[in-house]
Amino acid sequence: MMTKITEMGTNKNKSMNSTIKKTIKMNTFLFLLILLISAPACNEDEPLVFKPPIEEEIDDQYGLPFDKVPETSDIVMYEVNVQAFSNAGNLKGVTNRLDSIQALGINVIWLMPIYPIGELKGVGSPYAVSDYVDVNPEFGTLADLRDLVEKAHELDMAVILDWVANHTAWDHEWIANSSWYTHDTNGDIVSPNGWNDVADLNFESEEMQEEMIDAMKYWVVEANIDGYRCDYADGVPVDFWTKALAEVDAIPDRDLIFFAEGTRVQNFQAGFDLNFGWNFYSAVKDVYEKNNAVSKIYSAHVDDYKSIPEGAQMLHFIDNHDFNAWENTPQGFFDGDRGAMAAFVLSAYVGGVPLLYNGQEIAYPNQISFFYKTPIDWSINPEVTMEYKKILGIRKASEAVRKGSLVPLTGSNDIAVFKRVFDDEEVIVLVNVRNKSIDFELPDGLAQSSWMNQMNQTEINFESSFTFEPYSYYILKN
Repeated sequence: MMTKITEMGTNKNKSMNSTIKKTIKMNTFLFLLILLISAPACNEDEPLVFKPPIEEEIDDQYGLPFDKVPETSDIVMYEVNVQAFSNAGNLKGVTNRLDSIQALGINVIWLMPIYPIGELKGVGSPYAVSDYVDVNPEFGTLADLRDLVEKAHELDMAVILDWVANHTAWDHEWIANSSWYTHDTNGDIVSPNGWNDVADLNFESEEMQEEMIDAMKYWVVEANIDGYRCDYADGVPVDFWTKALAEVDAIPDRDLIFFAEGTRVQNFQAGFDLNFGWNFYSAVKDVYEKNNAVSKIYSAHVDDYKSIPEGAQMLHFIDNHDFNAWENTPQGFFDGDRGAMAAFVLSAYVGGVPLLYNGQEIAYPNQISFFYKTPIDWSINPEVTMEYKKILGIRKASEAVRKGSLVPLTGSNDIAVFKRVFDDEEVIVLVNVRNKSIDFELPDGLAQSSWMNQMNQTEINFESSFTFEPYSYYILKN
């Protein structure tokens, strides 16, 4: 088992020479190979012991715990594909552009997996992790990750890592413990869901669970990270998450974010703060692709929130690494730049926590792979970036948008008209979800009224009807 992380005291910097750490890991790996070769008849009921490249006793956490982790309802999340984010395709490339992320209004950065990628049966996916307690050397070092986190904290942004609990790469050192993995009827280790580059972990193994939890603690203690986005969370037993999140959250002086890529309501009971908003995303997409009424979007939001605990949130998005790499860009899904922007307004203002995937803020026209380097050209479409800044800035300044209730104002199929209400504050949002001009009869409360357009601080004087240009939107206060 890994050395348990206990009795962590006051915060002061403490690091280990990276060369020594790699030597320790190499010697351990060679020892395991010798052990496996010389003792093939060893008892599989006695698991091999693995230790992370950390001190035998950890009494101190690295760095100062971040004291500005936002409330869940205030989170604006940004997903970083390290290989695509810069020409260098490494952690330093992300660090060098943290100012631009912060300028958007982001307060939580989600880094896609930063761990070494498996080569045996590998396809280059960062979700085939070959070592849970090391940094992919193509991305940099532990020192580079620490530097990224420190600078993000200076800019009032939290950093969460992507955690892949359901499976490992085939050349992960854990594979020596066969009982830690799922087997078929022939006794062979299996891949989950047809993902042939990874091996499915067996969560009936208590030894594997404890090793996994210690690895999760490692990055909080040694890199000062602020939580995890947990990949394919619904594929992992709720009981494991309940135990793991409780133990990681017990690390002193930490306010951590736990975000599940899943839909199970039980994820919240296990300790997650956020679930992925697949239902909401599908509703928005169906309005565009199937010409569904905008009421479908409201219904999806209500259905999601009536089943989750108070204080929990759904993450809303129009783009992420999977959709972008495998299917299309936001512009492809939502009918161009203007359609995608209207869809983002809906995802950010109907409710929930908004997510941006890197490149979305410049309407990047090309799909972005996460299997190899596909550097983003950040020089394009600065006017789109400015528009995102305004939309997120208005959201940040409004408790009604971040925390208020949703009140639909019309039964229109084509124009979303709703307000967000919190205490005495009301914000009105109108979005044309069609690629055509629409003459719209305004509902009571908007007809014959004057409002301030928050996007450009100009006054709008409504009469009884109003003509909406294709994919136009308005964010109003009076």
